[in-house]
Amino acid sequence: MSSQSAAGQPAAPAARAAGEPTEAVVEVREAVGTDGRAIPSARPASKPLATAAARAGLDTTAVLPYASSRTSGRTRKLRAWMMTAPVDVVALLVPLLLTQDYWRGTLVNAGLTVAIFATGGLYGARRHISILDELPSLCVRLLASAAVVAIIAAERHYSVAYVGGFMRGVALSAGLVIVGRVFSRKLTIVARKRRWVEHNAIVIGSGPVAVELARLLRRYPQYGLRFVGCVDAPSREGVPGLPLIGTLDELEKLTTMLECDVLVIADPACPEPALMELLLRPASSRCDLWAVPRLWGSRSHGGYPDHVGAIPIVKIGDTTFSGPRWATKRASDVLFAAVALVVLSPVLLLCAIATFVDGGRGIFFYQERIGRYGKPFNVIKFRSMRPVNEQESQTNWSIAHDKRVGPIGRFMRRTSLDELPQLWNILRGDMSIVGPRPERPYFVEKFSAEYPNYAMRHRVPVGLTGLAQVSGLRGDTPISDRARFDNYYVENWSLWLDAKIVLRTVAEVFRGGGR
Repeated sequence: MSSQSAAGQPAAPAARAAGEPTEAVVEVREAVGTDGRAIPSARPASKPLATAAARAGLDTTAVLPYASSRTSGRTRKLRAWMMTAPVDVVALLVPLLLTQDYWRGTLVNAGLTVAIFATGGLYGARRHISILDELPSLCVRLLASAAVVAIIAAERHYSVAYVGGFMRGVALSAGLVIVGRVFSRKLTIVARKRRWVEHNAIVIGSGPVAVELARLLRRYPQYGLRFVGCVDAPSREGVPGLPLIGTLDELEKLTTMLECDVLVIADPACPEPALMELLLRPASSRCDLWAVPRLWGSRSHGGYPDHVGAIPIVKIGDTTFSGPRWATKRASDVLFAAVALVVLSPVLLLCAIATFVDGGRGIFFYQERIGRYGKPFNVIKFRSMRPVNEQESQTNWSIAHDKRVGPIGRFMRRTSLDELPQLWNILRGDMSIVGPRPERPYFVEKFSAEYPNYAMRHRVPVGLTGLAQVSGLRGDTPISDRARFDNYYVENWSLWLDAKIVLRTVAEVFRGGGR
């Protein structure tokens, strides 16, 4: 690998015979140092490369990638809500500077408005930024939160004068929210155009849509993405001159090597199941995922469409828990586990005494399980029987019908009371309240080899209970079905889904539906 290669130059590939790397591939790969980081340089592109691109009928300023980024490394952790949420909070709290008479209502209105904005997608990332696109959604949600708080204030105070004064403050804060949004959006666009804020992006595909996306991202920095190249299946040669930096099989390595933050699915030449398997690998699953919809009328989750140029584009929901999603889930786990340990302490004490009476000392059973990202940890349970040795503990699939399980142990297993010590695992951060159930290393390795989707469930923390378990998939049930339910939970997670699973788990405990 040459240390004299320029990384900051646009590299134009020429058409080559099948199986040989294009010049764009060579340029991008040579632009990366041995430590995996791009080597910045301001040297202009060489004439032969520019001539080759011109012969291919391409505008070299339109589709060729930036092989390095000086700013992306500094801004890659920035998210859209970091710019808008603080401005919204300040605007909503301004009435407190004018009067303290309505401070409770003002605080409640601020919290409720931010929550409604978040659930409505108003803190999500957008490629095309326009306050006019957001204005209808902003107004509807501001009115909804103001109406809820006004009704509560009227019920509490029974005073027209009080409610009127409070609503004047709400109207002021609503106007300031819109003004603040105008300011923050303008600032975001300026920061993107000057390349103060941008994220490295790889386009997945090499057809006409990918070519147009590459051209738009390269020419218009206001979308906040720095185009670094395309990847596609080896079976597609792609458009001559399009910078293919690798194949889909190399996607995970390329996202790490090029410090990629965003993946854009254009028109890859591979089946969707194979593509999703690649996108759910650890390195690529940490990237923001966008897609060009294949069906007319597809809309973004925020309720109003997003686009790059004239190409519609939608944000794909997170395939793993990160950022505010992870913070929300972790906070709810800690709160729930702490309260449950206190409330259920008499039950835990009775279970400990019963376990001691049933089998003597050693009331707890520790067993190695696999958690998030394949990290091992020791799960804690009340002992229901003593295994012969460690080999039996790790490889025996089920002890539901084992004669060594006494009546107390069988009752605790049937009611899932033996799982209660795992509340301590949750406080430690090894587990979550709801998630895929943790499994032993031997079976994780075995099932991962037999079922392609099984390993994907480890994108998130394992749980005390899970969607598969409350859906009847416990004990000797198909592993493929469990994996499908677990991955459905990951891709459709919400706090309400967690609440439903917990309620169904409680119902299963009272029915004695355990294994």
